[in-house]
Amino acid sequence: MKQFTIGINDAGQRLDKFLSKSVKKLPPNLLYKYIRTKRIKINGKRCDIRQKLTEGDVISLYINDEFFEESASPKDFLLAPSAVDVVYEDENILLINKQPGLVVHEDEGGKPDTLIHRVQRYLYEKGEYDPDHEHSFAPALCNRIDRNTGGIVIAAKNAESLRILNEKIKHRELEKRYLCLVHGKPSPPHAIVTAYLMKDQKQNRVYLSPVSKPGYKTIVTEYQVLASKKEFSLCEVNLHTGRTHQIRAHMAYLGHPLAGDGKYGKNAKDRQMGFPYQALTSYQLTFRFQEDAGLLQYLNNKTFETRSTWFQTLFEQMT
Repeated sequence: MKQFTIGINDAGQRLDKFLSKSVKKLPPNLLYKYIRTKRIKINGKRCDIRQKLTEGDVISLYINDEFFEESASPKDFLLAPSAVDVVYEDENILLINKQPGLVVHEDEGGKPDTLIHRVQRYLYEKGEYDPDHEHSFAPALCNRIDRNTGGIVIAAKNAESLRILNEKIKHRELEKRYLCLVHGKPSPPHAIVTAYLMKDQKQNRVYLSPVSKPGYKTIVTEYQVLASKKEFSLCEVNLHTGRTHQIRAHMAYLGHPLAGDGKYGKNAKDRQMGFPYQALTSYQLTFRFQEDAGLLQYLNNKTFETRSTWFQTLFEQMT
């Protein structure tokens, strides 16, 4: 017999969801059978598959030991550095300025140095995360940024913050603004432009059209030229829609590809000028909650920004 005492990060989950993560060797058909035959109980009483867990509940499992033969809690994150560029931090969330070149999650290459592993190690060393004391939760990222793009990524330190942020992102209650360096000088200097985008999964790139077509989705991009120098312009971008590679593809479609963009731009020449990545960063984040955000309501209408980016420095040094 084994017992789990439900902590704050486990509360609010359905019983079957919790057990599928905590007892991974237990097949779903046996999980449901053992709940039905009272070999799994909550607080010593019969329970239901869909029962929501509350903090302090004790789950008792009268099942074979073979299902608990788990290895020690995985700590792959300890193989990654703990260095993160913190934009903001409190007891619930962590805002990190991801540097270009770093992946957010482990990819097919399997390298342990990812942003999520750095975040987990950072919190582990601060004493705010220990997988040995968590049944089903680990600090998680709420949004993604491409490997070669920089900017603010949100990490949730607890399960309730993760749930709230995922919901708010789904309903577009977070406002993000971007900085990019483009070739040429967009005209007019401020515009809201519309096009239609189709993603090619095999090529991992998108194609744009001036008119709607089957399989194409509407994109709306707002840009503002902040400064121009030589053959480049520094622009702020606000996405009215959020599609794959939208900024990179839309600015290139307008005749102003991003500096350093190897997929949609003039990469060979840009690399010679010192642009190893596309000059794009998600530099500003504002929380715009339309409905109560519970635990995170204190963040409403707050704005956070990164410091000067690598490509802004290059732009300033141009003569």
